[in-house]
Amino acid sequence: CSKNSLASRQSFWAELNVARLDHPNVVHVIAASTCSPAGQDSLGTIIMEYVGNSTLHHVIYGTNWATGKRKDDGFGCGQESSSLAQSLRYSHDIMAGLVFLHSQ
Repeated sequence: CSKNSLASRQSFWAELNVARLDHPNVVHVIAASTCSPAGQDSLGTIIMEYVGNSTLHHVIYGTNWATGKRKDDGFGCGQESSSLAQSLRYSHDIMAGLVFLHSQ
């Protein structure tokens, strides 16, 4: 078993161990399977809860999730990125989730 394969397997099972945890700042695991279609080199699939049609990066920096370009506000100007206060709230929520995960 190669190092990368072993690391991938350990990472996959670590993700599955998170499935039992419940915290408002941690995305929930809905289902998982170690089965993969024949001929595919895959450890399995993890299905997580839907958390929106964007990434945190795109929300904070005001970019379009699909193109990476700033959102058009209708006046030819890009949408402003998140305020400092909103970014701090996101940071607080992320840290709360990480503290919880590392305490388990």
